[in-house]
Amino acid sequence: MNILITGATGFLGARTLEHFASIESVNQIIATGRNKKKHNLINNDKVEYILGDLDSTNFVQDLFKKPIDIVINCASLSSPWGSYEDFYSANIQSQENLIKQSQLNNVTRFIYISSPSVYCDGNSKLNCNELEIPKKRINNYSETKWQAEKLLKMSKLNYAIIRPRALIGRWDTVIMPRLIRAYYERKLFIIGSGKNKVDLTSVSNVVNAIELLIHTDEKNLFQAYNITNDEPILLWEYIELVLLKLGYNPKLKKIPKRIAYILGWFMEKKAVFSKNEPPLTKYSIGTLANDFTLNIDKAKQNIGYKPIQNTKEGLQEFIEWHKKNNYES
Repeated sequence: MNILITGATGFLGARTLEHFASIESVNQIIATGRNKKKHNLINNDKVEYILGDLDSTNFVQDLFKKPIDIVINCASLSSPWGSYEDFYSANIQSQENLIKQSQLNNVTRFIYISSPSVYCDGNSKLNCNELEIPKKRINNYSETKWQAEKLLKMSKLNYAIIRPRALIGRWDTVIMPRLIRAYYERKLFIIGSGKNKVDLTSVSNVVNAIELLIHTDEKNLFQAYNITNDEPILLWEYIELVLLKLGYNPKLKKIPKRIAYILGWFMEKKAVFSKNEPPLTKYSIGTLANDFTLNIDKAKQNIGYKPIQNTKEGLQEFIEWHKKNNYES
């Protein structure tokens, strides 16, 4: 089995690469990303890194010079703010290029890592299933992820879509580190009551779901699957626990949600002229203040998904790696 993994230098992509490189039935993996990172570089004879931009037709064409059976598209521009053009290039044009080459080269299965942000409309979501898509997405990121899903649905490929909720674990340099940095800069505040319930997902659970979808019967393809740890938690209790385990004082001040939305609205308006990402957006406020849990019954029933790592274990994995990484840097 020959595999192409995009976004292989990022958090999920690198962990996916690490796992599949250890599987005996995998012969070769083409790993693509923009830049290699020392902390998650996989040294294995099966792995060939080819760096470049997926929005380039010629670059994507070159990735398929060797036989590819499976495409795992983990690549994405993921940000609460940015121009539609940038998101289009990274999330839609890249998907178009990968789909076209997959069709021309008889790829047998295409796994796309989408985002539960496609459900976001600014309101709380509890036990949200895969069909609860609002008429309008909340930002350019969620809109382009949804459009990328639709492109895949219109293709003739054997595909499956995964919508994992808030990844945690070793090699996370984005989600938790961003919150830790905000705390260090005294910019982290509890928005709202601090009692909002959310799902998190250990990255190893997503990798497991990818493997299950590669081997599942064709009848379970051609649809999207929510993936979580299946144990909703209180977000701010979790954030404070992370800070405590890292040796910080986790006592945070609160801001009413209404005030935060007014600040976010003002900062977004200002950012339109400055072209800089605002420190607070309506999307980030919703992420930190609203309930957001997903129903994963379909993944359980169709592909036999069951979390192999719980939230406590995912937290500990991140803490140990983060401490070691800071020490080494």
